[in-house]
Amino acid sequence: MTCHHLQPIEQAIMNRGIRETFRGRPWSSNCREWVYFDCCYLDLPAIRAKHPLPPCITDHIHRGTHDGEERGLVCGECHDAVMGSYEAKPGMVVFDGPVAGNALS
Repeated sequence: MTCHHLQPIEQAIMNRGIRETFRGRPWSSNCREWVYFDCCYLDLPAIRAKHPLPPCITDHIHRGTHDGEERGLVCGECHDAVMGSYEAKPGMVVFDGPVAGNALS
């Protein structure tokens, strides 16, 4: 699992049945555990509006040309991240936070 700052988001995504595609150190020794989810767009403003996140969590948006695209949340303190697709596409799950009754802690 990712750090305690990101675990509630990661767990909520997994509870929605969204498939994990990668977990580990993706591209740098400055990354500890990054988890990527398949066909999932993380609506970062909606997540933040519904659920306060600690200041160490920042938005990460990368539109790569040859090294992939991603959008998600990164913990600057623990160097963990939860990543989804760069942009929402037809048929893709848009994750905007946990469903009612599963609030972030």
